[in-house]
Amino acid sequence: MSATVTLLRAKLHRIRVTQANLEYTGSLTVDKDIMDAAGLYDNEKILCANVDNGERFETYVIPGPRGSKVCCLNGAAAWKGKVADRLIVMAWAQVPTEEAPIFTPNVVVLNESNDIVVIGKNPAQKE
Repeated sequence: MSATVTLLRAKLHRIRVTQANLEYTGSLTVDKDIMDAAGLYDNEKILCANVDNGERFETYVIPGPRGSKVCCLNGAAAWKGKVADRLIVMAWAQVPTEEAPIFTPNVVVLNESNDIVVIGKNPAQKE
């Protein structure tokens, strides 16, 4: 049996919060086109880091309307940020250690309007 390591699998880099809905039962709503670009699955567990206030929280992602550019903090997550905050949204994978050196996360970089700027390149990664 091979050992595994937890690695970053998918990342939305600096997606902007467009809505907050405290009364929803929980989660982060993201435009389905943006989810697809990153390879995020409906109801997948995610870790969010709020670039603007330092908050970090776990929740799950649910699809919003395609083309809407929505990023909505729902339920308790609505306490972790406000509209216009920038989030880093991360999902993880268990990868066999022998595959770890060649494993590459799918990174989607977004601009201030939640337009996709780059797919597949981690901004911190060297060429």
